[in-house]
Parts: sequence; structure tokens; C-alpha cells
Amino acid sequence: MKILLVCAGGMSTGLLMKKMEVYWQQNGKELTITAVGLNEYDEVYKNYEIILVGPQVGYRLNQIKADTNMPCGVIQSMDYALANCPNIMKLAEQLYAQK
Repeated sequence: MKILLVCAGGMSTGLLMKKMEVYWQQNGKELTITAVGLNEYDEVYKNYEIILVGPQVGYRLNQIKADTNMPCGVIQSMDYALANCPNIMKLAEQLYAQK
């Protein structure tokens, strides 16, 4: 699965990204994941299959969907804050099924 994570600046999502990589690997899933800031997604989204959006920029979800025409979803605040990888993986798999 190829996931693009989008947040305000790419920093906090970068931390989450590392935890997701470990969790996916522990569960025998392949994952390519990159974190970018809100002003960068439109330059790289074509290299990914789904887009996950940090809760701090969830208000831009409809714009991101319109710009990319890709499956997109907002990570719930608590899942994001706690790096709840099982819940984030469920969201990613639901979005991937829409591809």
C-alpha cells in the first residue's frame, strides 16, 4: 500500500509515519509512506494510492479529494495523538478498497 500523509507542516505526521511503518511490518503488510505538508501534496500525490489527512487539516479534506480524485480520509484526533496504528490501518484499508 502506498500512503501519502498530509498535515500542516509534515513534522508531527512524520513521527506517526515511523510508527505506522513498524506496525505494518509487524503485521506482514507492505507499506510505502511519506509525510508532507498541506502545501506539498499536490506535487506528489500521483505516486500514492490513498491519502490520509491529519486532524489539524481535516477541514481541507474536500479540497484534497477534489484536487486529487483519490480515496482520502481524516485520521481521528485520538488515533493521531496516540498513534493508534490498528485504527489507522483499518481506515487505510477501507480507503484502499475504494481505489
